[in-house]
Amino acid sequence: MKKIVTFGEVMMRLAPPGFAKFNQAHSLNVVYGGTEANVAVSLAYFGCQAVHVTRFPDHALGRAATATLRFHGVDTSRITYGPGRLGLYFLETGAVSRASQIIYDRYDSAFSLIQPGDFDWDAILAGADWFHWSGITPALSQQAADCLLEAIQTANRLGVKVSGDIYFRSNLWKYGKTPQEILPALTAGCDLVLGNQANFEELYGVKAGTFDDACHGMQALFPRIRYFTDTERESVSASHNRLTAKIFDGTTMFSSEVYDITHIIDRIGGGDAYLAGLIYGLLTTDDPQYAVEFGAAASALKHTVEGDANLVTVPEIEALVQGDKSGRLRR
Repeated sequence: MKKIVTFGEVMMRLAPPGFAKFNQAHSLNVVYGGTEANVAVSLAYFGCQAVHVTRFPDHALGRAATATLRFHGVDTSRITYGPGRLGLYFLETGAVSRASQIIYDRYDSAFSLIQPGDFDWDAILAGADWFHWSGITPALSQQAADCLLEAIQTANRLGVKVSGDIYFRSNLWKYGKTPQEILPALTAGCDLVLGNQANFEELYGVKAGTFDDACHGMQALFPRIRYFTDTERESVSASHNRLTAKIFDGTTMFSSEVYDITHIIDRIGGGDAYLAGLIYGLLTTDDPQYAVEFGAAASALKHTVEGDANLVTVPEIEALVQGDKSGRLRR
């Protein structure tokens, strides 16, 4: 069983039922999720040992969030509790030509108040095959960025593969540092990076005409990185998207099938579902073509699942990869 460790904030998602607007809501549905935790949940459903590391407030809501992760098969033994609040986000789900919208309320969360040394990374990463992080964590506070750097350096020392989702949410950086000051040191410890040409230029000054050339430029700066990956989404409407993915291994670009997703139920967490599938594919086969196909199919299926995380299994994804798009009733 492969062991994957993820690290990041988990928030409470509050959303009007169905496709109601905020001003129609008399109740809000509760879901717990966060980009790294979503990856962990997916991997747990794939049969992996998925360990999520975070901090929650020490009260009933923090315990409820932990219980939710545990219910979905995630190892919660490394979660800690402390002062601060539980971060929130409010989701209004769009449809057809009306876009979805999100409002964040996460300032002074318990996770943002973590300090270097709070987590025993040698113990947490012992026996791990993979460590995953995103650009949200270092955006929340200097302390969170420092904790993440500790984790990456420990993973590198222990020979644990590291992936980084460098989409960095520019509006979150409120503590006096810029992404350009913080992310390069974190990226240097990665074996796989999710990002696009605009990210590479804005964050690292890599200018290139194509994604392939941008990846070569990134490898010159960060020679440890073996894989670069990204997804491409065509938004026909809020209810209809086309999705494909690609991964570059330094010499060859591998692309997935294009998925035409015509009746979106919930697109939140689609990128996390892709990364979880990609990680699973690379860990189990070391075949970039299989991994990108598996990841893209996992993401496509996530659009049919309510909530932040992808609750589908390996056989469901493999059936889609093999061309079964019928949705026929299974008995």
